[in-house]
Amino acid sequence: MAVMSRRRRPRISPARTLAAGAAALGVLTLTACGSDSGTAGDGGADGALEVTASFYPMEFLAERIGGEHVSVTTLTKPGVEPHDLDLSPKETARLTEADVIVYLKGLQPAVDEAIAQSGVQHIVEATSFTSLEAHGTDEDHAHDDEHDEHADDDHDHDHDHADDGHGHDHGAEDPHIWLDPVKYAEVAQGVGTALAEADPDNAAAYEANTEALIAELTTLDEEFTTGLADTETRTFITTHAAFGYLAERYGLHEEAIAGIDPESEPSAARLRELHEVAEQDNVSTVFFETLASDATARTLADDLGLKTGVLDPLEGITDRSAGADYLEVMRANLAALRDALGAS
Repeated sequence: MAVMSRRRRPRISPARTLAAGAAALGVLTLTACGSDSGTAGDGGADGALEVTASFYPMEFLAERIGGEHVSVTTLTKPGVEPHDLDLSPKETARLTEADVIVYLKGLQPAVDEAIAQSGVQHIVEATSFTSLEAHGTDEDHAHDDEHDEHADDDHDHDHDHADDGHGHDHGAEDPHIWLDPVKYAEVAQGVGTALAEADPDNAAAYEANTEALIAELTTLDEEFTTGLADTETRTFITTHAAFGYLAERYGLHEEAIAGIDPESEPSAARLRELHEVAEQDNVSTVFFETLASDATARTLADDLGLKTGVLDPLEGITDRSAGADYLEVMRANLAALRDALGAS
């Protein structure tokens, strides 16, 4: 079915600090359920708090904030595309042994279901610490409209840009909050508070580690702000719509081949629209990713005579990643964006 396309120009958020964002967090909410898996904080054989993370961005937070006091395992192994993760019965059963689970709701349906049934006392859900928005392609929104024609239009969120006069596109909420350093810092603050509540004996260490990580994320945010302040174009094309929060944070405009789901197939109308966008906005590069197929991105780039590059959505770290951890890969993303956008 042909879909009429709408283009939404980027909204540049008002200046605000990470410290203010962290301070604005409400009281930490932990999901409490009855559990027969032991008292949270008892830890494993070495006394460490047993933390299970759903995928890499949650694993990174748990490891950096927990430090020597936690033992972290991840449900999504390196190289596995997290959107499509299925858990085996053994992996699902192993969840019940965790002292703390750190996950991001809405990204991995199988994980969401397994965690809801785990009975673990301390469940930390990342999106509860920040605001969510709807991003993606117009085809995402049309698909959502077909299946939810009577959605509640009064569903209220504390959007940063609620009064900017532009409004928000209709569609599913975007879970890719970790690609905005400001929002990721808000989640870090929440995870730190959760670990301290689960393991009060080491609360001081968790607090110190959280403050140190937030300081690093503040620096990263400043680097992106400065590095992307003056560019020849503000538009970039990606494989799937993972970079909506990043684009909005720094006044850019993401055009995605696929939608929020990297496995979705673009229509012919969408590909025609991307041809027009590339010409009108002086796009130089089509970005693909390390964990998703690059076939469509390379075909589009060949058709348009454009360069290709890697913009990593940081859903996992592999030997093909442009860095060993979140901070290194984000800085590689910044370099790639500066080159593609013609930053001075």
